[in-house]
Amino acid sequence: MRALLRVFGQVFEQEETYARAQPGTPYLERLLGSDNFMALAALEDGSVVGGLAAYELRKFEQERSEIYIYDLAVLEGHRRRGIATALIDELKRIAGARGAYVIFVQADHGDDAAIALYTKLGAGEDVLHFDIEVS
Repeated sequence: MRALLRVFGQVFEQEETYARAQPGTPYLERLLGSDNFMALAALEDGSVVGGLAAYELRKFEQERSEIYIYDLAVLEGHRRRGIATALIDELKRIAGARGAYVIFVQADHGDDAAIALYTKLGAGEDVLHFDIEVS
């Protein structure tokens, strides 16, 4: 998980957020042991070259769930080789086994590579995202 955090930090150019202030081992163990968090890593020669972090969101209107891909990244030298698609395919398998009915992900305007990937795999929606500060 720590290697995956380093990949996220490097790819998103947010190393302070993802690598330099990592949570402690007990926190990561609780997170990885929870039933609503999933982390997948793509390895090459034993090194993490990509991965994703996702959450299962249990719904209230029906007995079903959705999977939200929170982060997905592949190191620059390893892109265009199907790694991101393979990660999503594995998440689709996991989601099906959990009984989820959909996987969703957010892409930022201007992130053309992500938008192209997600367009290839699913239907897009034009939505707004708001951050609400916690009191």
